[in-house]
This record gives sequence, structure tokens and C-alpha cells, in this order.
Amino acid sequence: MFDRSQIVVGLEIGTTKVCVAVGELAKDGSCCVIGLGTAPTEGGVCKGEIVNADLVENAVRLALTQAENESDIEIGSVYLGVTGSHIRGLNKRGIHPVSPVGGEIDSEDIRQVVSAARPAIALEEEVLHTVRQYFRVDGQDDVKNPVGRVASRLELDVHVVCGQRTRIQNPVRLVKGLGIEVEDIAFNGRVMGLPLLTPEICEQGALIIDLGAGTTEYAVYLNGSLSHCGVLPIGGDHVTNDLAVGLKLTQSRAERLKISHGSAVCDPCLESRMVNFSSDIGLDDKQIYVGDLHRIIHARLDELFQLIYADLNRNKLLRRINGGLLLLGGVARTSQIDLLAQKIFGLDILTNSVPEADTVHDFLSCPEYVTAIGLAKHGARQTSSDRRKKRNLFGWLTGR
Repeated sequence: MFDRSQIVVGLEIGTTKVCVAVGELAKDGSCCVIGLGTAPTEGGVCKGEIVNADLVENAVRLALTQAENESDIEIGSVYLGVTGSHIRGLNKRGIHPVSPVGGEIDSEDIRQVVSAARPAIALEEEVLHTVRQYFRVDGQDDVKNPVGRVASRLELDVHVVCGQRTRIQNPVRLVKGLGIEVEDIAFNGRVMGLPLLTPEICEQGALIIDLGAGTTEYAVYLNGSLSHCGVLPIGGDHVTNDLAVGLKLTQSRAERLKISHGSAVCDPCLESRMVNFSSDIGLDDKQIYVGDLHRIIHARLDELFQLIYADLNRNKLLRRINGGLLLLGGVARTSQIDLLAQKIFGLDILTNSVPEADTVHDFLSCPEYVTAIGLAKHGARQTSSDRRKKRNLFGWLTGR
């Protein structure tokens, strides 16, 4: 049995499945995954948002139970991931005149510039994350810690992630209704890179794309912090639907064909090859050209990547990304998708496997589970930070 105070749990409610990752917090603040639970949502989620609470409640309950059995703990609280097309990221700059002019920057100046950087958002929106990027002191960029600097003007760039309050609260209410406390809420795109990205790659600049069934989240890291993010209501289910319509197949048959014979790049050598199968209800055999299958998949994924490319290009981010591109989510398993992504973005493809020492099960390195693991790691960071603050406060009160 593990010490419950050392346990952090990430919960992701995805379009096709609920995933629960249980992590154990080490003394150095790192997080080792000790258990995983998954359960299908059975149509209870559409494009990353709950549409049938009863089905999702059942899936969450099953996933929690499986995770508890694997890790031999009782789960009482989770770090909950949220997504949806209502979530957006925006950049804001705060400006604060240092007083007296030419004086030293202190903690009050920091508080003031952080307050000035807080954006005005709609009344129905809620801020999920405010990520500091860098300070600027009298025009000097990329200042990490301005305290103690002599200056007349202090600026701060932040990236703010926000979303519609009611749509954020729906999964929170559902989880709390099961008797599980929600320690914190995090945007999936904010945490999905935590298990895989090193500080060095974040400094160099990295693009992460999580291709799920109903949504695609993407995030850009520059100079070590989140600089841009977005959500598109497009995912693997749309590829399946395209195949069903274009090839006149049922959804279940299209999904199986996508998994067994799909490719993001059209291969001329396979263009005329046929796939033979009987219909789902046992009628006459049906034949599909592999070339037709690949062209349909390619068209949808190319469109998806082009939308992300256009957004990044519009914000002048692509030329600043030097660390590479990380593909996550179940759609990342599509054959040749790395080649398509590399062609469009012009970036090296980073490995999407969780470090071996970080897990106890090989299947935890699957790209579709990384976001849940990232939520657990987010929880580990929060817990470690809270403990450091408590130790510092105790030391200050006792004079130690």
C-alpha cells in the first residue's frame, strides 16, 4: 500500500475513453506512474465535451476502479483535464513604471506588473492558466528574474488560457458527484507535453499536437514556457466518417479499415492493391482500393495540419521553433503521419515514448495515454510547489 500523501492522480475525459493515471511523488519532486485505468465513454462525449452525463459517470467510475486496483490505493482526489473548442489562448503584456524612477525592482513591482498583464475576458469566461513568459526591463528582453535590478520600466509577457465557465464546470460537477475531489483543473494542451518534453527542448522551441478522436489540441513552447495553444474540433472520428461516406461503409467497418490499412501518405506502390472483406451483416464481399483509402485519410489529416500551420504562421511562431514536433493521441498511430507532419511543418519529429524509468507498464508509453500522465505530473508539480511554500513559511516563522 502506498502512502496516500505521496499519490497524485490525473483524470482525462476524452471523446472515446476516460483515462486515469496514478502517480507516486518522489522526494525529488518527480512522479512515477504506478497505475492506469481506462474505460470507453460509449458516446457520452462529443468533441471533448460531455453530452450524456450518465454514460460518462459510468466510464469515470470504471476507470477509477481499474486504476485503484492496479495501484493498490483508494482514489479520493484528481487533477482534472478539460478541453473543447471554447478554450482559447491569448498573449498579453503588462507594463509597470518602477517608482521611484531608477529604483530597485522588488516583489511589489512584480505583483503590480503581473496584475497589469491580466487580460480582460468575457464575463462568462474563466482563466485556467496564466503562464509567465519573460520580463522586459527598460527594453531588455528575456529577463528571467528582475528583482534587484535598477530600472524605470518593468514589463511582463504572459500567455493566458481561458474557456467558457459553464462548459469547464460540467466535468467538475460530474466528478464531484462521484465523491471525488477535484484538486485542480488544467487544459489538456497545457499538460500533455510534461511527460516527454525536456527543459532543453522547451528552450529551443517545440510544437506538440495531440490528435484525439473528437478534438486536436496543439501547443507551442518557446524559451521554456507555453507561448501559444489552440483546440480544433476535428479528430480521428472525422477521418472515420470521411471513409464511411466516401467508401460507402458503416462507421465500424470504416474504423477497422482505418486502423488496419490506413496511411497518412499515399503510396504509389499500394495504389491498386485491393482490400477484400464481407459486409458487417454477412452479405456479398466488398472490395476497396488501398489508394482510395489512403487519399481520403491524407486529405483530412492534411487539412487538419494546414489549419494549425496557418495559425502558427499567422502568429509568426514557426520560424522560432527549433526543438521539433511531438505527435500524441490515438491518431498519432496512423502509418506515415510523421512524414506528412514533417513535410507540412518542416520540423524534426520527436519520440513520443515515456521514459522507461517513469512507468511500470510498457503500454503507458502509448501516445493516447500521455495526457492523463501529464495531468498526474501537473499534480506532482503543484504538490511539490505547495510543500516548498509551506517549508519556507515554517522556516520564516521559526527563524530556521
